[in-house]
Amino acid sequence: MELDLTWILLGLPAAFALGWIASRLDLRQMRIANRQAPRAYFKGLNYLLNEQQDKAIDAFIEAVQNDPDTSELHFALGNLFRRRGEYDRAVRVHEHLLSRADLSGADRQRAQHGLALDFLKAGLLDRAEEALRKLEGTAYEGQARLARLAIYERSREWPEAAQVARLLENSGEANFAIRMAHYQCEQAREAVQQGDTALAEKILTATLQTTPDAPRPRILLGQLQLTQGQAGQAFDTLSVLFERSDLAAPLAAASLAKAAQAAALTAPAMQLLETHYAKQPCIDVLEAITTLEAHTPEGTAASHQRYLVHLEKQASLMAATRWLTEESTEAHPLPAPVQKALEQAIRPLSRYRCAACGFEAKEHFWHCPGCQAWDSYPPRRVEEL
Repeated sequence: MELDLTWILLGLPAAFALGWIASRLDLRQMRIANRQAPRAYFKGLNYLLNEQQDKAIDAFIEAVQNDPDTSELHFALGNLFRRRGEYDRAVRVHEHLLSRADLSGADRQRAQHGLALDFLKAGLLDRAEEALRKLEGTAYEGQARLARLAIYERSREWPEAAQVARLLENSGEANFAIRMAHYQCEQAREAVQQGDTALAEKILTATLQTTPDAPRPRILLGQLQLTQGQAGQAFDTLSVLFERSDLAAPLAAASLAKAAQAAALTAPAMQLLETHYAKQPCIDVLEAITTLEAHTPEGTAASHQRYLVHLEKQASLMAATRWLTEESTEAHPLPAPVQKALEQAIRPLSRYRCAACGFEAKEHFWHCPGCQAWDSYPPRRVEEL
């Protein structure tokens, strides 16, 4: 069969026309998609600025569907899901990013960091720790180490926390010497709770040698020595705080007074306490002084006068209550309802308050149970702040 050139000549223009129409249709669809993607993106941004997170998420999902290769939209979605507490969806977004082979190195590190934050916010500390370890040697290394440090402190893994703190200190992030002293003190406290006082004393003694300016190990060591009947050693340990006028000395005032009484060192203890009180008047130091004076013949009258002198320096309901209690006698006792009312009134004033979050407690904390900050509790009662 002979090829008819007429059909070929007619078919070529037809094929060209159909190809041109198809290309125009594809170009039109591309233009429509490109217009829809930015429109959805800007719509989501507008919702986000107006704090309409639900509508922003819907708009960003629409934009991702139109352009699934856009990593920035995935990061925006992941952050929004995490802020809303939808941690499972945030994890899926960041894991999807990490599964992409075409993702750049910087974006891969960013996605890994986002995934670690997802686990951290969700309280999945083990998975968060694993994700944070993968950020070693990246631009997020410092942030990852700080996050790991917070995890170890929260879970009370003190050796691991000390190891990360040393890494941070060696990298020039900050000085973690006092923080690491706290970790040693926490380990010593756990040893005491387990009945291993010898290990606790060894830890505290070594900590004092490495960080002699840290007040907490000195206070804990002095209290431990006092409970073991080493009153003289406890006095020597605690007296250093008062000799150098340490701000934390009031926390050791009661223990110093007990050690002085047990070791017959009342006179040097009185001198230390009075010298410190003259520089920094404090109700805890004052009560330690009155405790020592109570064992002298003129002790009651002297302590009674001391509370009045303290009231002249600063108004104190705690000191006034102590003075009224001392003022009462068997012939003229302080009525029980009055005593009860005063004790109830001074109870909130005798607390300690975190300077970071305002959490109040009966006892002084070195590590705030509210905001997890270290050394945020001033060593003075609420009334004296």
